[in-house]
Amino acid sequence: MKKGTLLYMLGFSGLLLSTSCTPEPESSTLTLNINGLEDLGSDYVYEGWLMVDGSPITAGIFTVDANGMLSENMFEIDADDLANATAYVLTIEPSSDPDPAPSDVHILAGDFSGNSASISVDHGAALGNDFTDAMGTYILATPTDGGSMDNELAGVWWLDPSSGTPVVGLDLPTLPAGWAYEGWAVINGNPVSTGQFTDPAMADDFSGYSSSAAMAPPFPGEDFLENAPAGLMFPADLSGATVVISIEPSPDNSPAPFTLKPLVSMIGDMPAHHTPYTMENNAAMTNPMGSVSR
Repeated sequence: MKKGTLLYMLGFSGLLLSTSCTPEPESSTLTLNINGLEDLGSDYVYEGWLMVDGSPITAGIFTVDANGMLSENMFEIDADDLANATAYVLTIEPSSDPDPAPSDVHILAGDFSGNSASISVDHGAALGNDFTDAMGTYILATPTDGGSMDNELAGVWWLDPSSGTPVVGLDLPTLPAGWAYEGWAVINGNPVSTGQFTDPAMADDFSGYSSSAAMAPPFPGEDFLENAPAGLMFPADLSGATVVISIEPSPDNSPAPFTLKPLVSMIGDMPAHHTPYTMENNAAMTNPMGSVSR
């Protein structure tokens, strides 16, 4: 054999040996078991994150269909990262996200104990509360119509007039960044927003259905008197309707109510106006929850 040929073969063998000695990173499987998440539409996705040495590392992106089924529930993760993770956090992210960091919209989180973590909304890295202590009082009235008593069942306001002076009607925990409360009236099956707010002792951010004849109370609420959305006629009659306080992502993924609905009330068929009504706590029925395992 020629000397050059032998050197070429030895060099090639060395290259193969060098390449074969570079180990591929080992991976392990992260498995999700989550209930109660909703379809975010085409503009947003869910993304999981592992907290490793205090820093977030992405742990997979998935969507949820109309039946609450996850598009994927098993993810291959770097074995060292998964083994060293102390917590799992689930966020809502734009589908086309130029920012590699987690958004402010943390919906579920939990700490690992051994090889599993129970995740919930009340973890400090999520919303920090399960909202089961939330309370609400509202009245039916139309204060923005200038004193007319013709359509008093056309408005809902979260205030309590029992003392003779209207006071705040909602007892809600402060939300973390990335979330806002929103009021709703479900009229003939159509959810109609009364506006978003973060402080229940202040007015919300919407007054598009109210009259301009008089000032509105400085609390969340709305008169459904003008500018009815498609399919409805105003002034409305809220007899038999449902009123809801939801918790919405900010930015919001949809004009419809989000899955988190801590307070709900069914209005009777013959309600009284300017009378305080108490809402039912619905948090335990709507809070998503689950577990992750490694």
